[in-house]
Amino acid sequence: MNRLPREWVVAVTQMLERELAVVRIVVAEVRGSAPREAGAFMLVGRGCVEGTIGGGRLEWESIAAARELLDDASAGARLSKVVLGADLGQCCGGVVAVWLERFARDDIGLLRLAGDAGARGPAVLSSTIKGGVVERQLVGGAVGRDVTRAAAAVRDVLAGATDRAGVAAAGTAGPDYGAGRGEVAHGTAAGGGDVGKARPVDSVATRAAELLASPRSLARPVVVRDGEGQVTFLERLDDELPALWLYGAGHVGQALARILAELPLRLTWVDSRGELFPAVVPQGVRIRRDADSLATVSDAPPGAFFLVMTHSHPLDFALCQAILTRNDFAWLGLIGSASKAARFRSRLARGGVNAATIGRLVCPIGVEGIESKWPTAIAVAVAAQVMQQISAAPQLEGSEQCEGAQRGSRAPSALRDAQEPSVRERRAPEASARSRALLARDRASSADPARSARAEAADCGGENCATCGADASAGAGRVTTS
Repeated sequence: MNRLPREWVVAVTQMLERELAVVRIVVAEVRGSAPREAGAFMLVGRGCVEGTIGGGRLEWESIAAARELLDDASAGARLSKVVLGADLGQCCGGVVAVWLERFARDDIGLLRLAGDAGARGPAVLSSTIKGGVVERQLVGGAVGRDVTRAAAAVRDVLAGATDRAGVAAAGTAGPDYGAGRGEVAHGTAAGGGDVGKARPVDSVATRAAELLASPRSLARPVVVRDGEGQVTFLERLDDELPALWLYGAGHVGQALARILAELPLRLTWVDSRGELFPAVVPQGVRIRRDADSLATVSDAPPGAFFLVMTHSHPLDFALCQAILTRNDFAWLGLIGSASKAARFRSRLARGGVNAATIGRLVCPIGVEGIESKWPTAIAVAVAAQVMQQISAAPQLEGSEQCEGAQRGSRAPSALRDAQEPSVRERRAPEASARSRALLARDRASSADPARSARAEAADCGGENCATCGADASAGAGRVTTS
């Protein structure tokens, strides 16, 4: 089965451990309709192919061109433009620029530099086909809103005036939409070079600074071409996949994790019951076997997506309360019925969580129309909803307030309602202490049915009797459950 690699730098490095050379095929730019988005890539070695740029004749011809490049060590890169309908007979009808670049084992050091830069934060790789070579520079660091000032700093890096922010690294080059099909740019690989000479760095520096300043979810590859036909391709190296934290490794959790592992997201799977995790963990999935699952909430990055489905309702509540108190998440889904949702919302309100924040809790979860209770059927419905929320996030970028979310509703942006780290850190201990106190009380109640019934009545205050089935007596405080 052809797996889909997630990060091109890591994937190329790993393939070079078993191949002498690898060609990366990149969808450098897209106009109109196309099978894959800009930035999509696949890898071709002599003995294997990984990933896809959408299949069809575009992919078939690109693989054939990549195999030619594997045999030609003197050519490090190749660039062409394809009109999908006129050139390939594909009904998509768009225009795609395809970039192919050859990597050998000598490039592993440069690839690791690029990977390290992306892991540290925002980083842009600038690659230029120039005079038969591919010259590369790496620029990193937060830009903020002053793009003009940042562009001057980037210009210095590209011109060689300073090497503090720029290092040689592996990368890609980009397309020329002015060229017709068959007009192909070629280059041989080069580890560096005097990029500043005879190169119009102003426009490249400005575009690189803009790319650094963009929210990661919106930072698509950029192509810059000067009047002399010189092409520069700019791409962000830091991770673009959204983080999803899944709490619970029961039947539904296991079915859901198998599906999520194949989707474009970064899954962290948490449960204290380590024996429930599969012996072979899917690639790209991070397992947390923490005895205290609640303590892991503070480890999730801002803008993360959360799914809560543990074996314990008290733990579910404590997790939801801690996540809502942070209030810097993209989306929070809780498995359960409408009665569970009503009870949790009532308790959250009495616990001091404001109504707007409580409105961000989505329960029940899953897209409409799937009624089966089979664990995998539930998992399919939930995974589909998660992808809806992830897909909606870029369109909602910059919104200042999240409307109350209901089942199947759009998720808030990954950056919405983000708190300053200092605020989040101040709130976290208080939220954790409150959640732990409630969790301890609920665990004690579960050991005593009468005490548990009294606790349920106290939680809902008698207001949700018709919803959750509890009957609170105002006279003697007696509680009966149906």
